[in-house]
Amino acid sequence: MNLNATLIAQFVVFFILAGFTMKFIWPPLISALDERAKKIADGLAAADRGKADLAAAEKRAQAELSSARDEGQKRIGEAEKRGQLIVDEAKKTASNEAARIIANAKSEAEQQVTSAREHLRAEVAVLAIKGAEQILKREVNAAAHADLLNQLKTEL
Repeated sequence: MNLNATLIAQFVVFFILAGFTMKFIWPPLISALDERAKKIADGLAAADRGKADLAAAEKRAQAELSSARDEGQKRIGEAEKRGQLIVDEAKKTASNEAARIIANAKSEAEQQVTSAREHLRAEVAVLAIKGAEQILKREVNAAAHADLLNQLKTEL
């Protein structure tokens, strides 16, 4: 075999293989690569849209958090005001109740003082009668001298 004939045969086989490859293998390979490039571009676009959506969601979340904080602070303030009103009302009620109890106690004390005075007057009258009996060495009639004894009670 001749080197030129071998070389020409190799060129012919190469061109046949190159033509077969360009006609049957190359188009599906290029379409697969183009499809993959399109999928990658779509994925990158979706990632960008996802980032934009994430940023918008974060802004909405921050706005909701801020709104919730403000609402919470408002409710806490209202609760504190209500608590203060309840405390003030309880103090007022307690003050009124204390005044009523003090007034009742004073009234009761005055009644006890009056009762004690009446009791002491009666005892003093009895003691005065006994003292007079001792002095006079005779019995003083309490019924006969009731007016005199009542006058003595009032003077004491």
